This record gives sequence, structure tokens and C-alpha cells, in this order.
Amino acid sequence: MKQRSLTPTLPKGYATWLQQLKSRIRLAQVKAALSANREMVVLYWEIGKGIMERQESAGWGDAVIQRLSADLRREFPEMMGFSARNLWDMRRFFEAYRNRQILRQLVAEIPWGHNLVLLNSVKSPAERIWYARQTIANGWSRAVLVHQIETGLHRRQAGALKANNFKHTLPAKQSELVAQTLKDPYVFDFLQVRKQAKERELQRALLERLKDFLLELGAGFALLGSEYGLEVDGRDFRVDLLFFHHRLRCLFAIDLKMRDFEPEFAGKMNFYLSALDAQVRHPDDQPSVGLILCKGKGRTVVEYALRDLRKPIGVAEYKLTDRLPKPLAKLLPAPAELERVLSEKD
Repeated sequence: MKQRSLTPTLPKGYATWLQQLKSRIRLAQVKAALSANREMVVLYWEIGKGIMERQESAGWGDAVIQRLSADLRREFPEMMGFSARNLWDMRRFFEAYRNRQILRQLVAEIPWGHNLVLLNSVKSPAERIWYARQTIANGWSRAVLVHQIETGLHRRQAGALKANNFKHTLPAKQSELVAQTLKDPYVFDFLQVRKQAKERELQRALLERLKDFLLELGAGFALLGSEYGLEVDGRDFRVDLLFFHHRLRCLFAIDLKMRDFEPEFAGKMNFYLSALDAQVRHPDDQPSVGLILCKGKGRTVVEYALRDLRKPIGVAEYKLTDRLPKPLAKLLPAPAELERVLSEKD
């Protein structure tokens, strides 16, 4: 009696396609180091395209993915990324970016791990493309990309209804660039500041975590000083935080307020910007920009306060964390353990 083969019958065309894939993978392996990521991402897109097309046109079942994974890993044992799960991710990747032009010009420029973060964490195609562009422009690591998504950067920067007078005080191109730089609200989830704190305490806390603060502000900011001194008519005035923005080529003054916006805040910032433009600004710099960070704001109050001012000023809210810092949270007992200790004392 002839023994039945345990090897499953392969779909028609599988062996030929497998050989084509092996040749394509070998070609990708010999690309220069600088283009290695781009080639690998494009390769993954092509594999995902091949899987989807064959499943849709030839009716290949899910079991083929397991077989393909085993064959590729056997042929290329030194390469990571050919697990069945990753092959399914390649299929999703192709499905998300069928447009080859978007692939070549954008998503192939960021690592595969970043692309998986976008696939798994961002549902909107337009929003994924926005985060991909920001990743390229700012050189975000995967951890930074995750943080920006978790804090809703797209909503706070691209989708926010921002309160400013930039259109009326800056040239059109500069106005758009400055507006794109600002967020609303800013999220200082790395700080623990008591509710009754003064502006000085918030300022000190931000400077102590300057790296995190700069990350939240965005790329291009360089700190020139805190409590930056200006002398006018023999009187001393202090700008809470003064930055220079390298991409915008302008001074950037920040005024911190531990309460809701008041109209007089705008007048004070307008004065600071006039003094900075007269005393500090280089002739080649763009006009200085002011940002008032406060706990809350009324939109109409801000609009009226900024309407007739001649200096570019933006107003944004900030949010502080209401969570315990991670190091402290690790030292505290879990709720169940705390409950057990209290019950023992009773």
C-alpha cells in the first residue's frame, strides 16, 4: 500500500513565487548601508502586496503564510522579520499604503518599527502620514514617536484651533510656519507641581526637566535664558523663558501663568517683544514671537486681547500630570497589598 505524503499540496505558482522572493531578498541584502532601511521597507511592502494579491486572485488560504514563513526563515536564517506575524504585518502595511509614491517618498524613509507603531496606534491614514512626516523632519526615535501619539500631538498641533494673531502681525509664509510650531494644549506629563504653586516653581520645574520640556516644545528651540533681563528706562524686567528657534530664525519668549488667561497678559508680552526686538534681536532675524502659557483661556477674551496688538503672540493652555512619577509608583504597594496590610491591622 502506497504511503500518503504528509506534505501539504502547495498552491499553483507558489514555488515560482518563492524563488522570485529569494532572489529579491538577496538583492536587498547587498544594498548600501545608508539605503538598507528603505530597501527593506520596500521589500516588506512588495511581500505584503504579493500575499494580498495571491489571496484575493488565487484564493490562497492563511496556511500559506505559515509555510512561507518557514521557507524564508530556512533560506535566510541570519535575517529577522520573516515570522508569520510579521508577514501578516507586511500584508497590512501594503493595504495601508497601496500608493507606491507615498511608499517611496515617505514611509520608506522611516524604520519598519516606526511603521508598525503607526499601523497599530493610528487609525486615520491622513494622521499616519502626518506623523510619518514629523518623524522624518524631527528625527524621532520610536519611543519619542510613541510618546507623541499617546499625548495626541496631531490633535494639539495640526488639528488645534489655536489662539494667536500671527496672520495679522507676520508675513504669510512666516505666519504659517510659526502657527505650525505651536501646540494647544502643551502636555507637561513629566512634572509634579502642586496646584497652589507660583510661576517661579513651574519655571524651575521645567528647567530641571529641560530635555523633556524641549521635546514637548518641538524641534528647533534653543534656550537662551530664564528670567532673561531687559532694562527699559532704568527699570529691570524679566522674561520667564527666552528661546531662539533655529528653523524660524526668531527669538521666542514664553510667559508662564499658573492661572487662566487675563487680557493684561497680552499687553505685558507685547511690551517684552518690543524690548527684545529693539535690544536683542539681530537685524537678520525674523520678528520675535511670544507665547503665553496658562492654565486655561476663554477664546473670545483671547481674541479681543490680541486683535489690535502689533506683535505676534500666541496663547495656549498647558496640562500637568495627575499621575504619580514612575519611580515613586514602583515604591508604593499595590492596592491589593495595601488592603491586606490594613486588614491585618484591624
